[in-house]
Amino acid sequence: MVKRFLSAEASEILAMSAQELKQSIKASEGRIILSENVAPREPYIAECTNSEMARAFGADLILLNGLDVFEPVIAGIDKVETNIIDRLHQLVGRPIGVNLEPVDQSAAMMDEKLEISSGRQARVETIQEIERLGFDFVCFTGNPGTGVTNNAIIETVKTAKRHFSGLIFAGKMHAAGVDEPVADLEVVKALIEAGADVILAPSIGSVPGFQAAELSEMVKVAHRHGALVMTAIGTSQESAEPETIRYMAIQNKMCGVDIQHIGDAGYGGLAPVENIFTMSKAIRGQRHTLAMIGRSINR
Repeated sequence: MVKRFLSAEASEILAMSAQELKQSIKASEGRIILSENVAPREPYIAECTNSEMARAFGADLILLNGLDVFEPVIAGIDKVETNIIDRLHQLVGRPIGVNLEPVDQSAAMMDEKLEISSGRQARVETIQEIERLGFDFVCFTGNPGTGVTNNAIIETVKTAKRHFSGLIFAGKMHAAGVDEPVADLEVVKALIEAGADVILAPSIGSVPGFQAAELSEMVKVAHRHGALVMTAIGTSQESAEPETIRYMAIQNKMCGVDIQHIGDAGYGGLAPVENIFTMSKAIRGQRHTLAMIGRSINR
């Protein structure tokens, strides 16, 4: 039987298969934090990567945003490294994921569309490349204005199941500039049927009009069909006051989510570290927070 993430050593976590990692997260009963950070941006503190800083303040999973997988740059890691993802694993002792964006060229946009490089878009070639680089999970979602649609995400999940062995996170944190519902039960079912392991949903208090009752229903549907749920603070509120983060975290946990994401809208492309720590203490208390940040990654 796999050990729950909260009790596992770094060596045990990094040795888990995708399905073992999924079960380990599930067994932690809603006490897992994912920190997203902008990979190529100059770090919050120059002496180390944003991923190291996030882990030090309570992050369990690291999600890289803005990474061109064909020309990967992670600020704080020397470009001469043969595989910078292997190096980042060594530095943080945590599972590493990457955002890939299923851009829909026919999307009905609400504002100006942002063009992104091919190495950031979700397509067969990029999915094959993240498999080669050794990512533990991929997140199919959209940054603001990129024109990512729910239908494009669903089709991309189907493709990823054929080319990627890690966990698949899929869904929307916000509209991504597209005029369509962010969260929808039929989309949740379609994502799970396509093969998604973890369904994304907006955090309580992030997307206008998204209610706790709707999130609770999404969680029930996902859990009933064997998927996990991650709420996301992807609306720049990750840089709000700690009291706001605490409120959002508790409300999300009450709705039954498995993972809580905190976004990258802070100095240097990282949420304020005190907010990562606040979220950690809110959903798992001081004991587990100190255990996660104090336990050596060399164990």
